[in-house]
Amino acid sequence: MKNLITKTAIALTMLGMATTANAKGYKVVDVANGGSFVGTVAAGDATADTRTYTISKDPEICGEGSREVPFVQINENGTLKNAVVFLADIEEGKAMPEELMSLTLTQEACEFSPALGVMANKGELTAVNSDHTLHNIHTYEQIGKSRRTVMNVSQPNAGDTVTKLVKLRRGNGMKVECDAHDFMHSFVYVAKTPYFSVVDENGAFSITDIPAGEYNVMMWHGFLGEKKVGTVTVNAGGEATMELSY
Repeated sequence: MKNLITKTAIALTMLGMATTANAKGYKVVDVANGGSFVGTVAAGDATADTRTYTISKDPEICGEGSREVPFVQINENGTLKNAVVFLADIEEGKAMPEELMSLTLTQEACEFSPALGVMANKGELTAVNSDHTLHNIHTYEQIGKSRRTVMNVSQPNAGDTVTKLVKLRRGNGMKVECDAHDFMHSFVYVAKTPYFSVVDENGAFSITDIPAGEYNVMMWHGFLGEKKVGTVTVNAGGEATMELSY
């Protein structure tokens, strides 16, 4: 009887912990007189990085010779391409845009498109093979310097399509590869809240409709990883500005 009581107590404790954990998370609320956060992301210490891969199979589909993959690109004004700025650990605010609840990755001419995709966490990722050769969609959750497989599915025929719910536990992005062609690479930023911005062609970012408060600022880049920036104070109806750098 004592063991039964002990086990019951433990089970109730674990249930309470699970309920508390499930209760935590982002809450959608009406944002009145929200503020904005704008600025640019300079390359800083980052340098341009383009890798060259030999096309060793399916040249009639993938092309001949070699493929250059630009992992790090820097604009002429010194800003960083494909960087994302986001507010970390924000607890409530505007709703996630519906269009971010799904993302389609195509594999055509042995290349992923888009090279940088954006989707919401707990959204659906669809991979479409448009080539008459075998591809393998292999996505990894990026967690610091390590990574965890999210999807690993072979697509042997043109027209093959696979859809998977993406739920990242710790990371904020995914690396996408094809195990059949080592020169196929892309990245996906997976948003936990709508408070993020992919930099534009000039390296500028803009996050709007932010409830007044102080927030932790993070930067993400598929190849360079994440970087903590600091904090920003957003006033009601105001605009906070920060020039960031990798």
